[in-house]
Amino acid sequence: MTPFRKHTILRRVKDITLSTTLGLALLNGTAVLQSCGNSGNADYEQAEGSGSSEQFGKGVRTYITETSPGKFKITDEVEVDPKQAGAIVNYADGHRDTLSVEAARQMVHSDPSTSQYFNNPAAYHHHSGLSSALLWGGLGYMLGRSTSPRIADERRYSSGFYTNPQTYERASRIGETVRSSRISRPSGGRSGFFGGSRSRGFSS
Repeated sequence: MTPFRKHTILRRVKDITLSTTLGLALLNGTAVLQSCGNSGNADYEQAEGSGSSEQFGKGVRTYITETSPGKFKITDEVEVDPKQAGAIVNYADGHRDTLSVEAARQMVHSDPSTSQYFNNPAAYHHHSGLSSALLWGGLGYMLGRSTSPRIADERRYSSGFYTNPQTYERASRIGETVRSSRISRPSGGRSGFFGGSRSRGFSS
């Protein structure tokens, strides 16, 4: 009888140990999955809060020239497919840069001269730099600029960045088309959210 009881006890101890190990493994797996899921949701919510999920039915390509060191003017704007939107910048030293919508958005949101427009409009001070030209041109609507005035003198700020009144008036019509084509953020799901390119360039 003693051997039988000893084997029985050993078998029960093994069963308990195996069950405990499997239970811990399952619990750890669930915790890891929940952690990953929560991290993904947090990243999504943070990105959504930046405004980069906004979509437009119309786009604009802005041509900007550095007229003197640190001062920029918009020489032309054309309506394009949203996928072709962005800015082409010609610098005084002769080189050219191509900015995608995402690259331009990062610039205006991080540059101290324009970030105040988004963070604290009342403290905004106008500048003539590249980020301001991007913000106050027609492309600005695609970068997070409000569709309704947030500060005084917005029209004066905008018109001052164009090379002449004719260019401004024509570009204003394009800007209005872009502004009115804004599509609200999707209420559910993530499809298409990360579809935009993060490269500095865009296809021609």
